[in-house]
Amino acid sequence: MEMRKVLEKLAKGDISVDKAEELLKLSAIERVSDIARVDIGREFRKGIPEIIMASGKAPKDTARIALHLMNKRGRSIVSHADDRCIKAIRAMAKSNVDISANKRSGIVVVKKKGFKLEKTGGKIGIMTAGTSDIPIAEEAKTIAEEMGCDVMVAYDVGIAGVHRLFGPLKEMLRKDVDTLIVVAGMEGALPSLVAGLVDVPVIGVPASLSFGFGEKGISALMAMLQSCPLGLSVVNIDNGVAAGAFAALIANRVARKRLKG
Repeated sequence: MEMRKVLEKLAKGDISVDKAEELLKLSAIERVSDIARVDIGREFRKGIPEIIMASGKAPKDTARIALHLMNKRGRSIVSHADDRCIKAIRAMAKSNVDISANKRSGIVVVKKKGFKLEKTGGKIGIMTAGTSDIPIAEEAKTIAEEMGCDVMVAYDVGIAGVHRLFGPLKEMLRKDVDTLIVVAGMEGALPSLVAGLVDVPVIGVPASLSFGFGEKGISALMAMLQSCPLGLSVVNIDNGVAAGAFAALIANRVARKRLKG
């Protein structure tokens, strides 16, 4: 629960001073044995959940951290998880745990049974230039959804067949999305094209699945950074997590203002 929500509940009399103090104390950083210091208050403080990156960690260590965080906050998220990591989490989890693993994106969400995710009213659209960009988009989608947003997706709508773009983009604008995430590799042109057409913030994600001169996403990153249309921000290569979090921060702030009228 975010700090603002705790204070609002306290002001309305929905929770006691003792309960508010207990929730505020959750912002402490906790140690998991001798392997990690988990920021269990990150979501409470920033509106972005603590996300555990599995890369470089032993699968059992990742599982221990994920389950510790879940026990404290009711949910944990793991990125860049491979099959060994997913198996370790499943092996260590008890029967009161729900595990959702997206092997394509490498994102795992671990929740206590009965955990309730509050919808914020934020609305996000996600597009990819090609099918190979979908894992990055799915990473962003999971993060945005776990931050309470509703997410629309349209995959394989890149400039090689630009006519494919307009229908999905019109539908996203009709549904009044608060921001758009656009993933593209090769020359990375799709985010610039979209940014030139819409009046909402666009977040470009360069994908590493390119080859030749400017391989591994370098050409896509450079093209997005050099983009002419205003209103386009760019995250690092393959960084769907950052794109999802950034988009959700925007969408959730817009949603709060929308609810206030």
